[in-house]
Amino acid sequence: MSEKYKNKISFTLFLTSVLTFFLLWIIFAEPIRNVIVKNSKETATNNIINIDNNLDLKKFWEAYFLVKNHYYDLEWIKKQDLVDWAINWMINSIWDKHSQFMNTKESKSFNDALSWDFEWIWAIVEINDLGVKIDRIFKWSPAKKYWLLKDDILIEANWESLKNLELREAVDKIKWLAWTDVLLKILRSWEVDILEINVVRGKINIPTVETKEFDENNEIAYIALNMYGQNSAYDFKKALFDFKYKKGIIIDLRDNWGWFLHSAVEILSNFIENWKDIVEVREKDLSKNTYYKSVWYSDKYKWKIVILINWNSASASEITAWCLKDYNKAILVWINTYWKWSVQEPFEFSDWSQLKLTIAKWFTPKWVNIDKDWIKPDIKVEFKKEDYLLEECILSWRCKSDLKKEDFEFYDRQLEVSKKVLEDFIKFKTSNITISKFLEKKPEYKNDSEEIINID
Repeated sequence: MSEKYKNKISFTLFLTSVLTFFLLWIIFAEPIRNVIVKNSKETATNNIINIDNNLDLKKFWEAYFLVKNHYYDLEWIKKQDLVDWAINWMINSIWDKHSQFMNTKESKSFNDALSWDFEWIWAIVEINDLGVKIDRIFKWSPAKKYWLLKDDILIEANWESLKNLELREAVDKIKWLAWTDVLLKILRSWEVDILEINVVRGKINIPTVETKEFDENNEIAYIALNMYGQNSAYDFKKALFDFKYKKGIIIDLRDNWGWFLHSAVEILSNFIENWKDIVEVREKDLSKNTYYKSVWYSDKYKWKIVILINWNSASASEITAWCLKDYNKAILVWINTYWKWSVQEPFEFSDWSQLKLTIAKWFTPKWVNIDKDWIKPDIKVEFKKEDYLLEECILSWRCKSDLKKEDFEFYDRQLEVSKKVLEDFIKFKTSNITISKFLEKKPEYKNDSEEIINID
């Protein structure tokens, strides 16, 4: 048989095989696809059945059909809204302020806010019966500059009521382009009248670290750590190196919301012995637990430390403070912190709605989680109303004076107490004196704070 004839037979067999495959695919593809889909649906259904065995949803469906069959104005309600509200109330029932469900509209608005060039007063707010309540404030923000405070309730923005609005709708009335202003009407717990404060919106550029020296003996240094960003550990270590011969430092973590956990670990490694525990992240699946330890540094800072923190300090700031407390490395001077010791992960649904859910919690080297066990400061210092000179006149519409806010100086009571504490701490020449022993020798610090107004 010739080579040419063999090649023709091979090509004919190949072509026949290809045509046969496509013919069989056309005939049997749909049944095969149906079997695969059927099996997938059965698997999903089995999972739902397993869940139903653990949770009786009969009451939910009974309520749904009662609404569907009997509610008078049902035509004005979208079925998906019923589902979204059911999910929303389920998430609210777990009593975790950091877990949140956002419907499709809210999720889109949230994502848009991350990308559009809108600015506002740089404060985190939460819904309130009367409007929105300030939960946290950024350092160097317009909100901070114009003396807005945590727990202030914003009831109007540019004469528009914020009452009974969804959170995103209320936020949209507050934010706009940078350098425009917004007139806010505010309820403050100790003020009889409604405050009116005109806030100029703006962009903020927060320096990672700020330093200064302020004692005559040149023994005390001050480091304000404003965020835990990518370069924070490097900037902090550089500042600490500049102050390595100081006998004491104040680390100011007020208004620091945290950010990157690895930055906190690196910063703490300047103080904690190598390979010792810094923080543990525990998940529901114990095999996923993560243990963060002090990284290797040749030099450890061994002098006296005072930590400043407030209600706007969260996450990595709290990790830093609690870790230094657990290792008896620092005296804590503050009011209570934000109380954020958990990790959230966003889950997206097919309609682009989102569920932000707490999936893990952080624990101190002594295995304390402050979501359950509150850690108190060594010395509690709250601002007093008189610390804000002529505050009532400056912030209130009742003020008849031409004086401006910039003409007055704010008295930083927490910082001044910290300086005094650190000076007294340094006087004890023994470098390893414990904080508890120090407080025994200086009992006047234990009750420094009077029950005055809590001002951040």
